[in-house]
Amino acid sequence: MSNTTATAAVTAADLQIIRGACPHDCPDTCALKITVQAGRVIKVAGDPDHPPTHGALCTKVSRYPERTYHAERVLTPLKRSGPKGSGQFVAVSWEAALTDIAARLGAIAARDPEAILPYSYAGTMGLLQGESIAARFFHKLGASLLDRTICSSAGGEALAATYGGKLGMHLEHYADSRLILIWGSNSIASNLHFWTFAQQAKRAGAKLVCIDPRRTETAEKCHQHLALLPGTDGALALGLMHELIQHGWLDEDYIARHVDGFEALRDKALAWPPERVAVVCGLSVDEVRGLARDYAQTRPAAIRLNYGVQRVRGGGNAVRLIALLPCLTGAWRQRGGGLLLSASGWFKGARDDAALQRPDLLAGRRPRTLNMATVGDDLLRSASAEFGPRVEALIVYNSNPVAIAPDSAKVVAGFQREDLFTVVLEHFLTDTADHADYVLPATTQLEHLDVHTSYGHTYVLINHPAVAPLGQAKPNTQIFRELAARMGFAEPCFTDSDEQLARQAVPRLDFEQLSQQGWVKLDLPELPFADGGFATPNGRAQAEVPGLGVPDFVPPYESTQSAPALAQRYPLAMISPPARHFLNSSFVNVKSLRSIEGEPLVELHPDDAQVRGISDGVMVRVYNDRGSYLCKATVGARARLGVVNGLGVWWRKLGAAGTNVNELTSQRLTDIGRGPTFYDCLVEVARA
Repeated sequence: MSNTTATAAVTAADLQIIRGACPHDCPDTCALKITVQAGRVIKVAGDPDHPPTHGALCTKVSRYPERTYHAERVLTPLKRSGPKGSGQFVAVSWEAALTDIAARLGAIAARDPEAILPYSYAGTMGLLQGESIAARFFHKLGASLLDRTICSSAGGEALAATYGGKLGMHLEHYADSRLILIWGSNSIASNLHFWTFAQQAKRAGAKLVCIDPRRTETAEKCHQHLALLPGTDGALALGLMHELIQHGWLDEDYIARHVDGFEALRDKALAWPPERVAVVCGLSVDEVRGLARDYAQTRPAAIRLNYGVQRVRGGGNAVRLIALLPCLTGAWRQRGGGLLLSASGWFKGARDDAALQRPDLLAGRRPRTLNMATVGDDLLRSASAEFGPRVEALIVYNSNPVAIAPDSAKVVAGFQREDLFTVVLEHFLTDTADHADYVLPATTQLEHLDVHTSYGHTYVLINHPAVAPLGQAKPNTQIFRELAARMGFAEPCFTDSDEQLARQAVPRLDFEQLSQQGWVKLDLPELPFADGGFATPNGRAQAEVPGLGVPDFVPPYESTQSAPALAQRYPLAMISPPARHFLNSSFVNVKSLRSIEGEPLVELHPDDAQVRGISDGVMVRVYNDRGSYLCKATVGARARLGVVNGLGVWWRKLGAAGTNVNELTSQRLTDIGRGPTFYDCLVEVARA
């Protein structure tokens, strides 16, 4: 442990308190206080001094020791001994594993390094254990690049097109709002600390409105729930704009000074009266009018937008439209007014991704880029002039694509190729690890150093290792260092220590302060857009963008309105939000959390269930042209009429028939950002 790390520990008797950070893909990025006794973590709690965390953790992360000390942790390198997908392995030494992996990758790279593909996402959001030495390794190799789109690229690019970056209001300011639209977010399950500020506002008299196809735990706690049809959020936003214009509820001064392209947007909005919006969205005319009136006449009014909105064909346009609403009303002028989807753009001045990831190691090469959302098709494609070489090697870290990627029958078929060399860095034998040629044991958050930014608040956090790595586990950084050495990569950057990497990640911060306090707040304006000042080239919000035009409603690929013939066979729209006690596919194997969730479920409205002869608790088959999924039905108020909710993301091997909800989802991409369309999916449901 370095001197800086040592300062993070406060000793009392035989207890140590170590400062850490939650690594998971959640906007909260909580500051942790980790209690260690006799070299073992006995408790993980939220840091009461960190303003966004204020001492509270979600159920998932409070069980983190159970995950780290899980009896099924992979703690030694494993080599496949059975068929791909069988999960049959034998233990081998690190030396044997890395030597063989380096030889196999070297042989492929000698033919064409673009035949090697990294696959990673947000299994950890850490800057070090995510893309630092790993990125350097693949850049030096000249491997194919990965377009990391699986979660948020449509909304992120749409927000950046509008504001100039992924920027928004301060989390703490929601406590001062008098109206909060919680749009496409089950905040109680996936943004708990925002919810605490919303509750403060509620107690002070604010109105909370949830806009979501599903009657979530959050919707139940709001004053109003608008259960619109999936993929129609853009139409609702246009309807709100229509009413703002028709009733003179605009802040004309703010628009004139700080918004470009409003006249063209105005013409779009005037084509969306409440009557048209109600038909498209499956709402009442009064609901549309009432929401517009509340949003226009309540001050300050805030929107907490989340990424559920953008997982449909028109998700990017929907985000652009919603992001313009506070610009039309001048909501940015007041504390407690505005919008937050992502705050990650605020960290642009604090972090140095280029120093960390070293794209200069490409040395002028421009490898192809493959989209992680279409990995099912890409692994099955042959070499061609258009595609390039066939993918011959896949290195997976911080992700579980066999469970989480769409159209998973194709993903599985790709991973089962005998000629595909697959290496997986993991904590457990996930669905993806079961298909690996080698599984390399990685450390959990309690065992390594990392630095974290956030997309839900504006604090940088550090995570100090609380305990030594269990078994033979190694940090991702160390695994790629050792692999680089065996590949003969001699650049000094491949020997940078984790502490050196941490300092490189946030070079403009006082690293000693960060290390000792555990977190540092960015120095940002109190009301960043009260007088414009957006991050666009001219400082104005953009309603019209070169190459994208003016945002408009883009209907789903699959809905009763946009695909009536398909809807004759598959009349139910399906969304697949995460189960409350899982985070994507993480935590699914933590038994205490899985026992709370029970088993894979699909939620149906009572009327949809009745016409199909389905009763609560029976096994059903959910199916479409892409596949079939066997699970248990739960009938009740969570689902709106015509929509089913397939809760995810369960590991396939824990499902009743070895599949999960992504057997049904599509590899088609969003209008902006090349993102997946998980919630743009028609199905039918029948008794099994």
